[in-house]
Amino acid sequence: MINSLRERPGDLPGTMPMPSAQEHSVLPILLRPAEEDDRAALDALLASGRVRERHDRIDEQLSELARCLRPHDALAGRQLQQAITELTGGAELSRYGTWAWYPWSGRLVHVLPRDEFRRVRTDRNRDKITAAEQQRLLERRIGVIGLSVGNSAALTCAMEGVAGSFRLADFDTLGLSNLNRLRAGVHDLGLPKTVLCARQMYEIDPYLDIEQWHEGLAEDTLYAFFGTADQPLDLVIEECDTPWVKTAAREHARHRGVPVLMDANDRGLLDVERFDLEPDRPLFHGRGGDLTAEEVRSLAPADAIAYLLRICDESRLSPAMKDALGRIGHSLSSWPQLASGVMLGGALVTDTARRILLGAPVASGRYYVDLEELVGTLDTELVPAGAAR
Repeated sequence: MINSLRERPGDLPGTMPMPSAQEHSVLPILLRPAEEDDRAALDALLASGRVRERHDRIDEQLSELARCLRPHDALAGRQLQQAITELTGGAELSRYGTWAWYPWSGRLVHVLPRDEFRRVRTDRNRDKITAAEQQRLLERRIGVIGLSVGNSAALTCAMEGVAGSFRLADFDTLGLSNLNRLRAGVHDLGLPKTVLCARQMYEIDPYLDIEQWHEGLAEDTLYAFFGTADQPLDLVIEECDTPWVKTAAREHARHRGVPVLMDANDRGLLDVERFDLEPDRPLFHGRGGDLTAEEVRSLAPADAIAYLLRICDESRLSPAMKDALGRIGHSLSSWPQLASGVMLGGALVTDTARRILLGAPVASGRYYVDLEELVGTLDTELVPAGAAR
């Protein structure tokens, strides 16, 4: 596990060894040029030759900030410059805000201070999400278990500002076959999925707080993953393939009173378990029977597959998934998954997580957003793609 630090002003990049690709650097270093020590560190970094790209659009960000705060004024020209001067206190722009250095890409990016940055970045959320609600969300912590399907959920939560702190768990690395559904490039092959996801999230918001669990979760780490009394998880997104972890995570969630969301990546299935409201609720809506995580761990491989099918409701799987079941290990290497389904799952999970964390009424249950049923049913007049209408 690596615990993230949102700010490391004591680090002097000029004296730090350049991270290699093998070190899997993931923390952006945040430097405030208004502070003497950080300004010295910034100068040392610029002189080191490590900065491959310096990106400074702080003037445009300040213009956006001024217009966000004063939408009733048509700010332009001298009036806009006066508003910017008031926001910066007349400081030289190069010494205003934060410089975020991303060691893995060599990019140095000038951004607004944290509160102002988030005010502008989430401005277009309003008022689907009010300013007060956005602040409440950014004070929440979400745990994501499994970062294949879970990568989309984590990134969408980060983009929407649903939580400001995250715990990411996965033992796997990015392989070529993952690129049919993960937003990554060939230069990312071999990266731990935790590192890939954390980097992507930090590039959206360098002020996030992210912890990574590179070995996945085990019996002796689940308790710590759910956190202490002062840093508990507020919600869990479970997207792993291991039956024992799926079950043990829910046992811990039920004990801690933490809601669990799962997207099954088939027929738009979203699973909601409100252990925060129903402390005695059976796991998987009772579909797993009375099996404990310890009993699931000892299941033979065939029985473990049967258990997974029960908790996912085999009778309601898509025809393609049903057909694939008997061919895995023969003509198929693993479960079929598509990017469109993964992206849909990220949207479903994020929307539901936001409503739960804001106290909206979301009931436990199993919900389907099946695009094949909703779009282009057999009753619809079929028109070939590109044909005139």
